[in-house]
Amino acid sequence: MKIRNVALSLTAALAVYLVLLADRAVAVLRTGTAAGIALGAGVFLLPLLGVWTVAATWRSGVRIQQLARRLDEEGGLPDASGLPRRPSGRVDRAAADAWFEQRRAELERHPDDWRHWYRLAYAYDLAGDRRRARATMRRALDLEAGRLPVVQPGGEDSGGGGQDAVADETPGKAAGDEGGHPHVGQPGEHHGRHVRRDAQQ
Repeated sequence: MKIRNVALSLTAALAVYLVLLADRAVAVLRTGTAAGIALGAGVFLLPLLGVWTVAATWRSGVRIQQLARRLDEEGGLPDASGLPRRPSGRVDRAAADAWFEQRRAELERHPDDWRHWYRLAYAYDLAGDRRRARATMRRALDLEAGRLPVVQPGGEDSGGGGQDAVADETPGKAAGDEGGHPHVGQPGEHHGRHVRRDAQQ
């Protein structure tokens, strides 16, 4: 609830800023000069972009909360409360890596289940790999919404992709491959800054 209140406060502050910015853009447009109109139009685009960004962020957050509630009701919400932690409060790196490997192994057995992609995203976040956590959570959202093909037994998907669809759904393909799926690699892999920061703690 505390995080939600902070998010609401920041959104309200941003809304005030966007309103003031839009008001300034209108004032510049009213000058009637070519330069004023061009500048005002450019400034006016910023509030529109801000509104779209805020709306998209809140929509994603609400959907993630909905998935979390579903997992909680099913008894499948990831629980890392028992993992050892450092004095800083962060989970011990070795414990986080071992917990991550468990989640990855589960995903490899059920690559079409959004629940396992959700848990893997949580494991990435726990290990401090925020970029992969976001990418993996987006895949969980897409799978749950039915925007990605689901592989059926025997290698036939709903779109008739056959063996290619099975390959596309296999975890571990690098981002940018045909399937466009996030690379299921070790947390912090290719992220030297994360590894160095973790080693210093």
